[in-house]
Amino acid sequence: MIYAALLRGINVGGNNKIGMKQLKETFERAGMQEVVTYINSGNIIFADHEKRTDAHMELSELLEQAIAADFGLQIKVLVRDMNEMHRVMQALPPDWSNDDQAKSDVLFLWDEINNADVIEKLPLKPGIGTLIYVPGALLYSVSREEASKSGMNKLVGSKVYSYMTVRNVNTTRKIYALMQAAAEK
Repeated sequence: MIYAALLRGINVGGNNKIGMKQLKETFERAGMQEVVTYINSGNIIFADHEKRTDAHMELSELLEQAIAADFGLQIKVLVRDMNEMHRVMQALPPDWSNDDQAKSDVLFLWDEINNADVIEKLPLKPGIGTLIYVPGALLYSVSREEASKSGMNKLVGSKVYSYMTVRNVNTTRKIYALMQAAAEK
């Protein structure tokens, strides 16, 4: 099975620095195959051929322990398989972009908040931007001119923020493309 591991909070503002070459080696030592990293923010595509009862949880725990052992950091790892990423991509409007006109993100959710009710817990102002729930993620897009009024800047201080990891739509699309390429091997 092909997976994406999304690490939370590495290489942000000079904190939790982890080199991608070393991270790739950590994943390989942990038994993952066909490991590919994408940009410095902790996106790793890999194959795991083990039969696991609860693959997401087992892989998350295994990879978190491997990162702690190799880097001395407590980093949360969210694992998504190909089917879950496909559902996100199907729900992601094709015209959404992350550029000088719009800010569009995918907020990947840990199980603790993975339900449609999470929308009510976000500090977003109604009527600004578009928010879509899909199992495992929230999709959010807002024009650059309204971004500062949206309330999204208050998300970092909210209770739910520690149960998500955010990627812009461009990064999310690239991760999915890398997963597809790995699946075709």
